[in-house]
Amino acid sequence: MRAMRRRLCPVGGAAILAAAALLCVDAPAARAQTHAPAENREISARRAAETRSFTDAQIIDGFFKVTFGAEFHTGGRIDRIRKFDVPVRAYIDNRGRPDRSGAIGQVIADIGRHVDKLDIAVTPDQRIANLVITLVRDRDLDRTIAGMFGRERARRIETALEPQCLSGFRKDETYRITRSEVILVVDAGDFIFYDCAYEEILQSLGPINDDESVPWTMFNDNVQMGFFDVYDQYLLNLLYHPRVRPGMNRDEARAVINDIMPEVRAFVARTNGLKE
Repeated sequence: MRAMRRRLCPVGGAAILAAAALLCVDAPAARAQTHAPAENREISARRAAETRSFTDAQIIDGFFKVTFGAEFHTGGRIDRIRKFDVPVRAYIDNRGRPDRSGAIGQVIADIGRHVDKLDIAVTPDQRIANLVITLVRDRDLDRTIAGMFGRERARRIETALEPQCLSGFRKDETYRITRSEVILVVDAGDFIFYDCAYEEILQSLGPINDDESVPWTMFNDNVQMGFFDVYDQYLLNLLYHPRVRPGMNRDEARAVINDIMPEVRAFVARTNGLKE
């Protein structure tokens, strides 16, 4: 399968959106997630070819490129760290077939295992959720976007691209994320589903700027992974270290990154069986 993507990250007031469009798709048929399936062959191939060794400079460069800025924005400051500083509780709102709720639960658990300081889990209670993941059929995507973000903003998104998945978050005046929304299409094939799920859920946690100069990150329009790769684990572990605070500017973040890098490296090495 060959997939091309474009991304839209409009920032309007306190709301930030990110969308991925995947085109020229020849994907395997989607399967119901009634049990843990064998890993998709495209994902397995990418996992086998994954680069897993990086210098501090390569990691830090990618961190600043994806956590600051936004590829497209219409207002609001984008030169600050944005992240949750409370436990993240994800509610899965399934509206499509096949039902991939179980797969999303596995993705959330995988992210939680690989980001040391991030408390993230699925909740069955939408009232306490601050991350809502809506699963829809492809034919219902446009209507769902309009219902969630309003018709005017939906038209702007759909004019810029034909999204296959979408994420957005709201932040307060201190740049703390207060609520995130993710919309995923369930019937576009296994690889697209997992690629979108990991990228959009991770972006809903804060790193919303795509940068094509970083070749190892899924936050690059030219890169599709389908799993939580080692490079992006470094970025999310830096972002969610307690010493990296919402609202920090580049200089403030740079002042602590070198100090916490050994701790982040040790965790990523331990959880992935890497040599430190």
